[in-house]
Amino acid sequence: MQKTIKGVIFDLDGTIANTLPLCIAAFRKTMEPLTKHPLTDDDITAMFGPTEEGTIRSLVPSYYNQAISDFHKNYAELHSMCPEPFKGITELLIELRNKGVKLAMVTGKGPRSANISLDQFGYNHYFERLETGSPDGPNKPAGLMNILNEWHDLTRDEVIYVGDAPSDIIACREVNLPIISACWAETAQPSKIEKLNPNHIFYDVPAFSRWLMNVT
Repeated sequence: MQKTIKGVIFDLDGTIANTLPLCIAAFRKTMEPLTKHPLTDDDITAMFGPTEEGTIRSLVPSYYNQAISDFHKNYAELHSMCPEPFKGITELLIELRNKGVKLAMVTGKGPRSANISLDQFGYNHYFERLETGSPDGPNKPAGLMNILNEWHDLTRDEVIYVGDAPSDIIACREVNLPIISACWAETAQPSKIEKLNPNHIFYDVPAFSRWLMNVT
């Protein structure tokens, strides 16, 4: 029998909004003038893991201050590529908050870019805790544990993480947390997700919302 969900932790890129193309565009606009050669989407996504700060530090350390400043400027200016979250997400967050469900976010983004997006969507007041990435590499298990330790009154089966990446499934298994795979973004990788057997997979926001409303 499904336990009542009392806490939901969300990813940002590809889960709350279609921000991955924005991330790629901001990286390209920032890095190509410094690396002096074109970067493909695959080149850029292969760098993902550390925060933007970590990636830029490793690629162009002598231009770090300029590059990180340019990246955040470009990310903010290009946010018109993704002016709104996925349709239905705002209504879902309102419903969850009205039901008294705890809400948090764990993202691999750096703190500044995460807050630029949350400001854009008007979402700062929805999440009681924001855990961002590390410049040294992927750290979602640590971010998830920070939330779970803070929500010490909730058991693992009363909390879910909602994320779009195969790595989210692996991170959740490391901390024994149920994972809901979001496959509604154009950047989702459903074939890879399906092979990893998450607790649930949803291919559109309305189906996920209906399920979540029934278990909260």
